[in-house]
Amino acid sequence: MPTNIMSYALSKAGESISAQQRFLYALLGLCIYLALVSLLRFRRCRKLHRAYPYRTREEMSKMTDQDAWAIQKQIMQGEFPFMMLKALQFALFRTYGIPTISNLLLKTSQFSDSATSFKRYADTGTLIGEFIAFEPHSDRAQTAIARTKYLHKGYRASGMILESDMLYTLSLFATEPIRFVKLYEWREMTDMERCAVGTYWKSLGDALGINYDTLPSGRTGFRDGINWLEEISAWEQQYEVEHMKPHVRNKEIADKTIDVLLYYIPSFMKPLGVNLISYLMDDRLRIAMMYPVPPALSAVFATVFQLRQFYLRYLALPRPDWNRLNAFTDAPNKHGRHFLLQLQGAPYYVRPTIWNRWAPMAWVKWSLGQPLPGDEGKKYFPQGYYTPDLGPKYFEGKGRKEMEAIKLSLQESRQGQCPFP
Repeated sequence: MPTNIMSYALSKAGESISAQQRFLYALLGLCIYLALVSLLRFRRCRKLHRAYPYRTREEMSKMTDQDAWAIQKQIMQGEFPFMMLKALQFALFRTYGIPTISNLLLKTSQFSDSATSFKRYADTGTLIGEFIAFEPHSDRAQTAIARTKYLHKGYRASGMILESDMLYTLSLFATEPIRFVKLYEWREMTDMERCAVGTYWKSLGDALGINYDTLPSGRTGFRDGINWLEEISAWEQQYEVEHMKPHVRNKEIADKTIDVLLYYIPSFMKPLGVNLISYLMDDRLRIAMMYPVPPALSAVFATVFQLRQFYLRYLALPRPDWNRLNAFTDAPNKHGRHFLLQLQGAPYYVRPTIWNRWAPMAWVKWSLGQPLPGDEGKKYFPQGYYTPDLGPKYFEGKGRKEMEAIKLSLQESRQGQCPFP
């Protein structure tokens, strides 16, 4: 009997030691993981600054468009892919708070009709994405710029598109990503990264023929990308004070755009999505869009973003290079067209692969009654997109000579050089 008692006691002691060991091993593993996160979290940032050593303002004043593009691409694809993509989408959305812009879009019927609003959104995002994703001197970037210039040409010449609205739109594509990263990401951009964003978009504005004379250094020349950012940010704020006013057309186009943004969200969750978008608006934009003040959910949204920041900074390993965000196929298909790799709204220009049509997410979309890539014949262009045809249907097949002339000019003027004197 005593022997049995002794054996039982030793057995329990062994179990106790084993449980303690498991706890210690788990604690050690957690510490190693957290140390690994701490070691690797800033690795991409350090690597970027070693590859592009623009440390001082004097060095930044010599930053080339090619380097600026490469730095911006790194932070868009690997460092802050989700938030920078949302910031660019929100930049486009923010322009609709200016009545002259929303009025034009509704006049051209591209957003007044749901039959065209989804395609218009896809075309705009594709053109912007093409000249962001590919090198400044590449044929794909220059074709996208040429198409954009051609689509705007008649409206700008007639005064329907104001040059100030062009400058304002450009400013948002530069400033909103920086603002979103500062507010919602796990770290802010460094001076070199901000300079790269400013340098890239200043150069793109040059390529699009946007005039900077209204900025303090517009006539004499900007010092560097940061100087350009500072001046265009101040101008943008003043422009909004003067021109971002409440208007029923702003509300109408905002509603149409939100329909696109929340396309894949079930109907019962869409009010939550609308509240989130309203939360992301500042007071000036919210008033201009005629949207209500966010409800008590604002505190919930703020907490979610704070938890995301904490998780990414201290608990999540950085996104590996093999999982970088890519939006387009690199090689054209047999028809000379490309595909989108990311679904935004209706499935325009997405290849109808087995995965895109039969994966679990495809089943979810099918159950919600939403179209999949390849549905409804050629409606969603399952053969891909051809950049020289992007835009409203009445522009399809038009502007070939004008675009070739623009591309010839870009081939001479935009070869990735420094955009500052």
